[in-house]
Amino acid sequence: MPSHLDQTLAAALAERRAQYRYRQRKLLQSPQTPELVVDGKTYLAFCSNDYLGLANHPQVIAAQQQAAARWGAGSGASHLVAGHTQEHHALEEELAAFTGRQRALLFSTGYMANLGVISTLVGQGDGVFEDRLNHASLLDGGLLSGARFQRFLHSDINNLQARLRKTDAARKLVVVDGVFSMDGDCAPLPQLAQVCAQENAWLMVDDAHGFGVLGETGAGTCEHFGLDQQQVPVLMGTLGKALGSFGAFVAGSETLIETLINFARPYIYTTAMPPPVAAATRASLRLVQSEAWRRTHVQQLIAQFRNGAQDLGLQLMDSFSPVQPLLVGSEAKALAIAEALAQRGILIIAIRPPTVPVGSSRLRITLSAAHTEAQVAQLLDVLGEVMNSTAIRGLADD
Repeated sequence: MPSHLDQTLAAALAERRAQYRYRQRKLLQSPQTPELVVDGKTYLAFCSNDYLGLANHPQVIAAQQQAAARWGAGSGASHLVAGHTQEHHALEEELAAFTGRQRALLFSTGYMANLGVISTLVGQGDGVFEDRLNHASLLDGGLLSGARFQRFLHSDINNLQARLRKTDAARKLVVVDGVFSMDGDCAPLPQLAQVCAQENAWLMVDDAHGFGVLGETGAGTCEHFGLDQQQVPVLMGTLGKALGSFGAFVAGSETLIETLINFARPYIYTTAMPPPVAAATRASLRLVQSEAWRRTHVQQLIAQFRNGAQDLGLQLMDSFSPVQPLLVGSEAKALAIAEALAQRGILIIAIRPPTVPVGSSRLRITLSAAHTEAQVAQLLDVLGEVMNSTAIRGLADD
């Protein structure tokens, strides 16, 4: 007999299934490359965040192997106990220099970084203002901080400014994604920085999907828009996307980083990332700086894909980043398209509520420097076939 716990939980799972929102893991049986083996079948994949194709790079692998031989597999402790190695420290210094900030601080995940920063900077009596389409970790950080939590309309400067002018909060923290992970568009950072300066608010940018990809050297959305540490005092970036490794960092002033070291609970009370991961990330960072062709190639693929999609009449969202969402509408239709693509050897994941708003389910197509023009052409051919098939055209959009 199922337990009372299982009976209670099963009802929510059944409801998820009925809404076409049930999630299941796929078993990956190959390294991160454009051609993935999943559950025993080979696919041409357009669903990874490995934007620069570094997750399986020989130099990155070698750096991790060599560091493991020297440092061992794990760090053994938190950064503040006995887990902060020379590899960690060197990576922090290199990230600070690369982003043009005084200091950088490593976190084990982007989720932990966002929780740690927001809860450290604001609390009861303060205000946190977030874009409605922010990543879940940013929203959770705001909700858990204890500050008054407000969400402003997506990239709406006037709506944000009106909210800032009405608040009586002691501290005001404005939080946005640099590149919105499910839409692919950039936040209007210059305008946000100007409003924050006018209203005495602090601006925090989560650059998980811009770091490594955007900007002349790949330093991200702040570099793309020409914004410095004074204009964007809190910069977060992840290392598991364009850099192909794992973890996250926060970059900013000396005072900010020392404050996080002393007050950010997700930093203080967790084990440091394994030293070999830090070493691998250092190798990735060197490749980002020395192989600019990767960013150029990705931009060429983006242009190829968007032009081809326009010719096919596909409804892409407005994005010049590697995230190219194909808006579908209903959960059932998104799943049907993803399954039809999979049957033809293309792996793309259907993104559904609650990750995105109801009625805006989509296929989140991501491009990588490891993809070829021929592979993007193959994607377009198969997309055209699937989207014009009788089975898909007969499905409702909502």
